[in-house]
Amino acid sequence: MTWLSMSSALIAKPLVIKQRFETENFKTFNNQVIKQVAVGWESYGTLNANKDNVILITHYFSANSHAAGKYSDDDPTSGYWDALIGPNLAIDTNKYFVISVDSLANLGAYNEHVITTGPASINPDTGKPYGLSFPVVTIRDFVNIQKLVLESLGIKKLHAVIGPSMGSMQAIDWATTYPKWVPRMISIIGSAQSDAWTTALIEQWTIPIKLDPNWNNGNYYDSTPPTEGLIAALMFITQDALTPEFINDIGSSSAVNHQPLEAKPMTSILHSHRIVQWLRTTATARAKTFDANHLLYLARASQLFVAGHNSNLDTALSGIEARTLFIPSANDLLLMPYLSENVHLSLKEQGKSSQLDTLTGNLGHLNGVAKITEKAEKIKNFIEQE
Repeated sequence: MTWLSMSSALIAKPLVIKQRFETENFKTFNNQVIKQVAVGWESYGTLNANKDNVILITHYFSANSHAAGKYSDDDPTSGYWDALIGPNLAIDTNKYFVISVDSLANLGAYNEHVITTGPASINPDTGKPYGLSFPVVTIRDFVNIQKLVLESLGIKKLHAVIGPSMGSMQAIDWATTYPKWVPRMISIIGSAQSDAWTTALIEQWTIPIKLDPNWNNGNYYDSTPPTEGLIAALMFITQDALTPEFINDIGSSSAVNHQPLEAKPMTSILHSHRIVQWLRTTATARAKTFDANHLLYLARASQLFVAGHNSNLDTALSGIEARTLFIPSANDLLLMPYLSENVHLSLKEQGKSSQLDTLTGNLGHLNGVAKITEKAEKIKNFIEQE
């Protein structure tokens, strides 16, 4: 056990309180207006008098602002980076005010701890859910909402911005768009743009939803939702975020016991192998608090992404003033390591301060969430370096 994990075990963290931020007439990157916006946010640690000890955590695709801590003493799960954020941990809440904000169109639209505005929200002009009339939103819009939240607290500059996966897109967009705000940026299992391969891969997640007859072009809020399509999409996402090694380990477990010649699949096309049933069970549990349209909007935001949101990535990167650290996962099949490596090399070629350190482990993309403590010391040293 490292000193970091020992500290985590010995020091109880205070309970987390979800906060609410509201704004009106929010103008999107695509020049559309959302009349009423509400998002949730959480913080850990104390904002200092100068308000210059702020670390912004930008969350991944299926997550929300619950990056650390628990909502109650009997809460069964902690925030996704609980091992990284806290007193005396790599992101030390004795030193830093750590804050995270729910995205627009957050996937967890029916999670009691998520506050978000998206297709499932009520359009004030009609009194009905937006559905597909909700404007297409981008990573820049997520960043701009976060900026409004920070400014509402009197914050004018960050100490660092750190995010995994879709959060890495937000982190580097912060660094390119608001360089004076960002002296340090950490991109974990990330990307600076959605290339052709990644865009096509993400599109696969949207297809089952659109093919579900209950989707009805996004107009399902007064009828049966496209649950089967959503579950199928989450099955794809789960497998894409893991590795053959991990899935094969699950298959060889006594609980699953995958065999090619399983009896039920041999007798009927309607029966699936046990490993497929495991994927479905996992996806079904997650789907209970998710919204199908919200998934489509997050997928599109990810597909539309290029740091700086202009046609030339190198030009956008040239504006970065932050020291940067990229932490890809060696066996990531979703946002493959070359995406981090390419932007790191581009920054180095431009004479920027950039580091790269690769995660190992058998979880693929999810190494950046579940195995992030492997790089805890690296992250700690990076954010504490002046």
